[in-house]
Parts: sequence; structure tokens; C-alpha cells
Amino acid sequence: MSDPSTADAEPPSGTPHSPLEDAYALLVGCILIVVGLFLLKSAGLVTGGIAGIALLVSYIVPLPVGVIFALVNTPFFVFAYFAMGARFVVKTVLVSLSLIVLLGLMPHAIGIGWISPAFAAITGGTLCGMGILSLARHQAGVGGTGVVTLWLQRKRGINAGRTQVAIDVCILLGSSAVVSAEALAWSALSALAMSGVVMVWHRPGRYTGY
Repeated sequence: MSDPSTADAEPPSGTPHSPLEDAYALLVGCILIVVGLFLLKSAGLVTGGIAGIALLVSYIVPLPVGVIFALVNTPFFVFAYFAMGARFVVKTVLVSLSLIVLLGLMPHAIGIGWISPAFAAITGGTLCGMGILSLARHQAGVGGTGVVTLWLQRKRGINAGRTQVAIDVCILLGSSAVVSAEALAWSALSALAMSGVVMVWHRPGRYTGY
């Protein structure tokens, strides 16, 4: 996969991923995101992106995070189809369905009695960021705001991580009415950890596979 920021500017270079490699990378990305979200949820934190919106709403509406994730994501799929193409949308929809299933299974797979908010923020945010990176490298995403950031990087050359930070600030400001000041501070750290991974490693010239 050529980097999304240069995909339209030049022909792809490097060794293409096989369908099996794509499927494996998408599965790994989903697992990382789900574990990260589970840690954040266990600590009562939120984070950035579509994941943060789903977590935030889950503290207000008595619905599973996976269900909220799917509902919030739906309008972004329409945008993704026109902005990123059918292939990206198909992969992203498959990712979203996988996340819904895995998020529903997590409470039956692991239970956490207590977790340090600092650990949850740093580890959970980093795991989500690595999961998003894995998806992006294989031309997929979690949907939501991630579609917008990847589109801006591909079309305008604007770093996806920096755009995500700006969006995350807005999400965290909205969270101030739902979570405590302490939880909000840890949530900001989680969002920074998540966006930092994308900002550092999802850059033009850092990857030649496609």
C-alpha cells in the first residue's frame, strides 16, 4: 500500500500485500483497538476520534459501546465512499463490524477490578493508535473522524495525526460535562498517546508497501 498522502501523486512502489496479509493486519488492528478501548472504559476515561465519541456517549446512553460505535459511524461511511473509494469503504465496514463483535465479547473474556488511570490512558491510547496505524497501512480505517484525517492527508498533505489532535481537543472539551476533571486530564493524555502514534509513524516516505 502506498502511503495515503501520496497515493494519488505517484504510482505505488514496494511489495504489495496479499489478501491474507491484509486480513491479518486488519484483525491485528481490531484487536489492538478493542483492548485499548476496554482499558479506557474500565478506567472511566474517554479518548479521541470516533472511539472517544462512542465511549463518551456510552456514559450517557445505556447502550453497548459497540452499538454506539456503529450508529455514530454510519454517516461517515457515506463520506468515505465518495472521498476514499469503494475498496476503502468495504474494508472499513468490515473493520467496524469486527469491532462491534469483539467489543461485545470483551466483557466475557476479561474482567478488571481496578486499573490505574495513568496506565489505562497511556497503554489504552497507545494500543488504539497502533491499531489505527495497522488499519491505515492496509487502506482501511475505523471510520468516523479517522476517515476525514486520512482524506485530508491524501488530498491536502496535512498530517493525519495533527488533524486528529485538533478534533480530539473538541471531543475532550465536550467530555468535560460528563467526566470529572481528573478523568478528563487522563483522557487528554490517552488522546495524545493515540494521536502521537499516528503522527510519528503515518508519514509520507515512511512506508512503501501497499
